[in-house]
Amino acid sequence: MQRLKHHKPSRGFTLIELMITIAVVAILIALAIPAYSDYTIRSKVAECINGAAVAKVGISEYRQSLGPWPPTLADAGLNVAGISHYCTAITNYQVTTGAFTIDVNENAIDPSLAADSLMPVLTPIEHPTSYMIDWTCSKGATSTENIKYLPSTCRGS
Repeated sequence: MQRLKHHKPSRGFTLIELMITIAVVAILIALAIPAYSDYTIRSKVAECINGAAVAKVGISEYRQSLGPWPPTLADAGLNVAGISHYCTAITNYQVTTGAFTIDVNENAIDPSLAADSLMPVLTPIEHPTSYMIDWTCSKGATSTENIKYLPSTCRGS
């Protein structure tokens, strides 16, 4: 009597299973890379806005101590250049309102961005009863196609 030998089936992956897996991974990568690129640009712009905290404090202190808005940023004790590697300077300071524009260095952030396409504006809001000054961020003259690169708090008008 001859014994039947039972062979265990092989436990490898078929070619179709491997191809489906590679296709799914490729689709996920195709979706993730642009989202990650946008995120890194947005984080660099946010660094510029956070770097402007020194200017916000200097302007606020001048206003609260002396009454009017400072006539220049230098009068508020500020050096308008060198906020961050990703920012060129603070520009367009408004003596009547205390608002200013952050000049983002688009070449340092991403060379594919056009010059002067990211220009967030920080504007003070005074609370007359509490002597507090809050700051709001707006898109300013940021181009429409680049609004997605501003932090969500700056995307309004």
